[in-house]
Amino acid sequence: MTASAGTATRPEYVTAHGGRPHGSRLGAAHWARAAPHVAAEIDVLIPTADRGPELAVTLSGLAAQDDPPFRVVISDQSEYPVQGVPAVQAIIRVLRAQGRPVDVRRHVPRRGLAEQRDFLLSCATAPRVLFLDDDVWLEPGALARLDASLSEQRCGFVGYGVQGLSYLGDQRPDELRAFEPWAPSGVRPERVRPETPEHDRWPLHNAANLAHLAAQLELDDDDRLPYRVAWIGACVLFDAEALRETNGFAFWRDLPVHHVGEDRVAQWRVMEHRGGAGILPSGAVHLESPTSIVDRRVEASDELFPEPETTRPESQKKGDHMSEPQNPIEVQRSLGGVDYPADRATLVSAARDSGASDDVVSALEGLPDTTYDSPTAVSEALGS
Repeated sequence: MTASAGTATRPEYVTAHGGRPHGSRLGAAHWARAAPHVAAEIDVLIPTADRGPELAVTLSGLAAQDDPPFRVVISDQSEYPVQGVPAVQAIIRVLRAQGRPVDVRRHVPRRGLAEQRDFLLSCATAPRVLFLDDDVWLEPGALARLDASLSEQRCGFVGYGVQGLSYLGDQRPDELRAFEPWAPSGVRPERVRPETPEHDRWPLHNAANLAHLAAQLELDDDDRLPYRVAWIGACVLFDAEALRETNGFAFWRDLPVHHVGEDRVAQWRVMEHRGGAGILPSGAVHLESPTSIVDRRVEASDELFPEPETTRPESQKKGDHMSEPQNPIEVQRSLGGVDYPADRATLVSAARDSGASDDVVSALEGLPDTTYDSPTAVSEALGS
């Protein structure tokens, strides 16, 4: 099966930029020539902190993109300015020579992940914004496919679930069962919350599941298949107006400094307003570096969208904190980077190293002392 929503991606780029073979990207022969200003159609917004090598790889992926014209804005909260990293500075020079403006802004002190994203959004002037994490590489052509998808679907956002290619040999059919393409009529608004069935789509973006889906569906590299998501982490292209209409990331003021899940909150609000979709095949690769966010005790969506009391079993209502560790998202987030198969001791150690809550650690300590071959096996054992 081949899914395609059109193969041409804004052909006017080539004409508008004088027939250059790289579209809006200036090739090496033009790096020392004066070039006319080209207005950015996308602002690529990158939050970073103490990840110089990873950021350099992320920027190198952007340097391989031809169209649409874009600008890069980096919010740097590193202990030492990231522009001091030679590899970062080198790729910034490449991007600027290609005709891509790069704006590096020092943004300290840290006030939390949501505040950093709110700051980046305040810096944006383009009609579309790509929030791209500092540990994600994009394959050539990935940005153009996202941009075309957003135009075709006319929704609030589209994105790529990022893939860990070390998992290419790890088939997870159980996690693919929630896959559901959007109908040909296009993306529509929908509501996602922890208590809704739509929330159960989250395992789709584990490991290399999207690469396996693309293979099963026999997709071509230029296909753009929209599918339903719970949310998308690390690589999301928003219609800037839709994001601002739903108040962007201004909710940071309602959260403690140390929190996670801020992207989920913003996406859920946009999804209710204008809809959102993942796009296959995914052109985004996670670098699989250790997480730099170790304190994960406060989940933004739990704070801002508390689960209705009526949806909880009696044993899980307020005052019974033993229900929390069985939240599969919290557990799997604390086990990011674990190489399976893994025994109980390995899982407990990984959770502690990631800053998991005491409840999560206790739940893992209560697992049967055996070997678990996948995240799904861990979730099933906790659920039983």
